[in-house]
Amino acid sequence: MAHSPNGGYRPNGGYQQQGGGHPQGGGFGPRPGGYPPQGGGGYGGQDRGYQQQGGGYRQQGGPGTYPPADGYGPYNGQDGRDGRDPRDDQYGDQYGGQYDDQYDGQYQSQGRQRASRAKFWTIVVASIAIVGLLTGGVLKYLEIGPFSKKGDPVSFGQGADKNGGQAGGAGGGTDSGDSKTLMPTGPQAQFKNANTLGDGTEIGVVTITGKKSGFTGKVWVWAPKQYKDPKYAKSGFPVLIALPGGPGYPNNYWMGTDLGLESSIAKWADEGKSKPFLLAMPILNPNDKNYYDGSDIPGQAKMGTWLTEDVPDLMKQNFRTLKSRDGWAFMGSSSGGFAGFKAVMKHPDKFKAVIASGPDIVPDSPLWKGYDAEKRENNPEVLSQRLIDTKSKNDVYVAFQYGTLEAAITRQGVDKYIATYGNKGPIHTHLEVIQGGKHDAKTYVKGMGNSSIQWISEQMEGPTPSS
Repeated sequence: MAHSPNGGYRPNGGYQQQGGGHPQGGGFGPRPGGYPPQGGGGYGGQDRGYQQQGGGYRQQGGPGTYPPADGYGPYNGQDGRDGRDPRDDQYGDQYGGQYDDQYDGQYQSQGRQRASRAKFWTIVVASIAIVGLLTGGVLKYLEIGPFSKKGDPVSFGQGADKNGGQAGGAGGGTDSGDSKTLMPTGPQAQFKNANTLGDGTEIGVVTITGKKSGFTGKVWVWAPKQYKDPKYAKSGFPVLIALPGGPGYPNNYWMGTDLGLESSIAKWADEGKSKPFLLAMPILNPNDKNYYDGSDIPGQAKMGTWLTEDVPDLMKQNFRTLKSRDGWAFMGSSSGGFAGFKAVMKHPDKFKAVIASGPDIVPDSPLWKGYDAEKRENNPEVLSQRLIDTKSKNDVYVAFQYGTLEAAITRQGVDKYIATYGNKGPIHTHLEVIQGGKHDAKTYVKGMGNSSIQWISEQMEGPTPSS
């Protein structure tokens, strides 16, 4: 599927951007036009997603907002009845005279009326009970009202270990008996429920201050159902760090159940197409005014260190992970695809693979102005050539994705990279072209299911069941 571009590229690997920003002509802060849409149905929704304008983030540059929960009107009980069965009047008229003659008016129709009313109230009570059960089930499924777990503490293991890590095992950071596994090192993070999937697994969220970057931000996490399976109690799990496009602040849209990333990974793992990945979903940028290329730009927040050091450290502190780079990968869309792609190329000793969907290929944040040397050290083209020239022993695996309806600049950028660096030396590439796909996250989840998640899973280490 790869082909060389027809031109339009700047010298030294750069290429002309539309609107001075991301390939789709969008951007934020200095970029005219705002963010490009990142998913037609709304992102990052807590079960339903953000209220969107034009299918993506608000074009004024502000983050999306949560819609109010759908209201449920009050139950009307007896549909306006006064509690009397209309048959009472019928029976009274029909039989009252007969009973008066036979019994001298002693009983009239009291027995029949009592039986009829008892039957009516039995039906009413039963109906209320059924409606209550059905409504409760719906509310529980939608996590509304008293059935919601949102904000409740979340533990991702059978109990915290003595050193503060989670997920059942011996002391923090000690061996499990499996030489590949790193047990939780602690300290334990105080995760709160952000969402719950249909299979009962939970998405947790915590705000941390990275010890290495000094940056404070949110990270959402998810563990598949296999993580609590007793047969994997001593085994580490691979980690997939999922990065969003758009502003990547104040939320990471992969944390919402509306895009189906977590449920899809659960399904693919059951089908044998995917490893049962742990997910880490950090914010990508420190604000919604500028983009930072997932890098340590001089004078700015150290977002490169945040993504490649502090977020992995959080996972090691709280989960059973794998010691080697075979258990660590990125995925991302648009600007998040670039950040994940660059992270793997810059740190091949720590990360083995990435799914880069509709990504930029070169750094283009306006914050790099005056720092050309530092910018060059965060350019995947430069980093890729270096891996080839030095014959790196750390092979890296890049699964690119784009939709056929994406802007030509995006498709050509990926094709040019594959033609120049793909499957050369330690760099292995795969391309998923999504028919009818646009520049949005739902398109990219579809592409992952088509081939990309299976391709990187084949390169990654998975959990080992106990014998």
